[in-house]
This record gives sequence, C-alpha cells and structure tokens, in this order.
Amino acid sequence: MRNDYLITENPLKALLYFALPMIIGNFFQQTYTMADSAIVGRYVGEQALAAVGASYAFTNIFIWIAIGGGIGASVKVSRYFGAGQFQKMKEALYTALLAFLLLSLALGGIGLWFSLDIMKLLDTPANVLGLADMYLRVYFLGLPFLFMYSVLSAMFNALGKSRIPLFFLIFSSLFNVVLDWVLVTRYGLGVAGVAWATLIAQGIASIFSFGVLTWVLGHMSSERPRLFAPEELLPMARIALPSILQQSTVSIGMMLVQSVVNGFGSEALAGFSVAMRVEGLCVVPMSAIGNAISPYTAQNLGAEQPERIPAGLKAAFCLVFIFAFLNCLLMELGSHSLSVFFLGSEGSPVAFQTAESFFRFMGFFFCFIGMKMSVDGVLRGAGDMQMFTIANLVNLGLRVSLAMALAPRFGLPFVWYVVPLGWLANFLLSGWEYRRGKWKGIKMDPSIR
Repeated sequence: MRNDYLITENPLKALLYFALPMIIGNFFQQTYTMADSAIVGRYVGEQALAAVGASYAFTNIFIWIAIGGGIGASVKVSRYFGAGQFQKMKEALYTALLAFLLLSLALGGIGLWFSLDIMKLLDTPANVLGLADMYLRVYFLGLPFLFMYSVLSAMFNALGKSRIPLFFLIFSSLFNVVLDWVLVTRYGLGVAGVAWATLIAQGIASIFSFGVLTWVLGHMSSERPRLFAPEELLPMARIALPSILQQSTVSIGMMLVQSVVNGFGSEALAGFSVAMRVEGLCVVPMSAIGNAISPYTAQNLGAEQPERIPAGLKAAFCLVFIFAFLNCLLMELGSHSLSVFFLGSEGSPVAFQTAESFFRFMGFFFCFIGMKMSVDGVLRGAGDMQMFTIANLVNLGLRVSLAMALAPRFGLPFVWYVVPLGWLANFLLSGWEYRRGKWKGIKMDPSIR
C-alpha cells in the first residue's frame, strides 16, 4: 500500500491496515507480561506474583509517560509527513528522541532512589515488599530502553509504517518469554529473573529499531536535518505534555487504587494482579484503534482533508464494537480458565474469587473504553488537548475517589464496579468536544501547510 494511504484510502480500510499491526504487536507485548506473571505465579509462588502485581501500578506510570510522550510527539511528525515537509519532519523526530532519552535517564535515577519508599507508602504487604523492591530496581535500570522503544514505535506509526514495530514486538516478546523461562526455572532467579529478561529483550529491540528507523529516514530525500531543533520542542510539548500528564496521572490514580487493594492482603493482591494482566490484554485493540486514529487525523489535517475524519471515527467505532464483543466472550466464558493459567490449581480461594469476580463484571463494558479512546485519539491528533485532558482527569477522579470511598466499606469488588462509570464520563465529555468542532480549526504550527 502507498505511504500516504491514511489520506487516500477508504477510512475503514486505512485504519484497519494501520491498526492491525499495532493490535498484534501490543498483543504480543501483553502476552509476555502475562507470561511474566504466569511463570512467577506457577514456579515461584503466589507471594512473588503479588510482588510483581504490587509493582505494576508504579511501573505503569513510567510506561505511560513513554507512550503518552511518544504519541504526543508523533502528532507533529505526522503533520509534517502529511504536508510533505521531510526535513522538518526529521528534525522534529530526532529532537523528540534526544529529549526522551534524557528524560528516561533522569526518571530511572529517581525510580532507583525512591522505589522502596514508594512501595512502603502504598501499604504493600510486608511479606512481598522486598521482592517488589528487587523487581523495581532491575526495571529502572532498563528504563532508557523502554522509553526509546516506545518513542521509536510511535515515530514509525507517525510515518504510517506500523508493521515495523510489529516485527520487533513479536521478536522481543518471544525472546522475553524464553528468557523468563530460562532465568526463573533453570537459574532460580525468581522475580529478579523476570525483570532482567524484560530489560535484555527491550534493550535489543530498541537498538535494532533505531537502526531500521535511520535506514527508513535515509530513503526520504531532504536537505540535511539538524539532530536537535530547539524550536520544535515547544510545539511538540504542547501535545506531548498533556498526553504525558493524562497517562501518568491515570497511573498515579491506579497506584492509589492499588493501595486500596493492598489493604486486603497478598492473596487478594495476587488475584487483582491476574485481573490487571487480562484487562491489559483486552484493552490492547481499543488502545491501538485510538492510537491509530491520531496519526490518521493529523495526516488528514496536514493534507487539508478534514472531511475524512468523521468517517474515520465511524470506522473506529465499528472496530471497537467488534473487539468489545470478543472481549466479553473471553471474560464471561473463560473466567476460571484465565485464573488457573496464572495461579495454577493450587491458588488460594481468595485469589480465585478476586480474579473471577472482576472478569464476570468487566466483560460487558469494554465498548466504553474503546469509544472514549477513539474520540480522544481524534482530539489528540488535531491538537485539541484541553478537553482531552479534562475528560481524562474526570475519568480518573471518579474511579479513584469512588474506589477509595466504597471499597474499604463495602468490599474489594467496588474497585472495579466504578471503572465503567469513569470510562463513560470520559467518552461523553470528549464526544461533546468533538461535536463542537473546535478541533477543525486548530493550527499547531503556521509553517505546516
């Protein structure tokens, strides 16, 4: 398919062609995180699984900073690409890579220094605290690789080449699973082995990704670009920072929710860890569709074709409902099998009850997060970040406040009973902003035709 298919092909065909590699790639990424948990739960023990789960909300902050920043920075790259301004596109791309490399080094240092204190602050059960800290320390050593790979993937997507990150994700995921097995079962490294496996796999993938991106850019004729263009930082920051703020704030909110779960003990924490892994898998296609429509929107606005965007959003909704139906089938019919996969047949009754209760309830509501991510993707791609940020903060505020107020009083299931309410509120606010049409007239940079 032509490089400009996002601005020339049928919207449904273009979005599916673009999103499918991301769905498959992110599926493999979630698969190896699930493998991490399954190997730890089966071969190390339920406490080790709880330790990885206790770390999950904290590590998600950094993952979403990387993803949110990459998506935000890629909007500018997409605009330049859609307008055919390849020199400026390369300068924006290189500037984003350098900026996020420096940010990852700083955040990795902060994480190493404060990891134990934060785990204590979150009321992590004492019997898993040491294991959680061990996992985090190795994780933060590999944070620059995580950041670089996330930003590089976003840049490939901005150029319409979503298949390239797919190959690297498949490679890193399979390699990660193999390393998990070897380091945990053969060398007995336990939780640390899982963390080292992730570091090594992501490190190799990020190095090769950078090499391929350099090769791709070399085939786009332009004048010699600067490796760092300071004037590109502010326009990119206007998109990237709200995305980072939104994503990291959500993770901080989930960390607060995690502290509520921690108070129910390590067995409930192990079951909740299982639920979060499966939810991450179910959200993959929704997130990919939302991420796909951002460069679709940005490229079409750069090409002065705003009339294609409503058709693109309708196509995104069609895909969302298909995947939401499949998610519902998975969770409703496979709740017990999913729990056994992680916990083994010897898991505690509390862990099983926690995971299965989550599955049976949440299976019906993934259409809400899919619709909200699709509309958010349009607003983000257009640079309309004010309501995007407000809507996501409302989503977070509802989920966190209600979970912290209701779960300690009425029981752990209220942690997830309130989740669809936040998703729905987010969608209604973002949808209202989209219907206002403000996004059509936003100019990110007068230099972009």
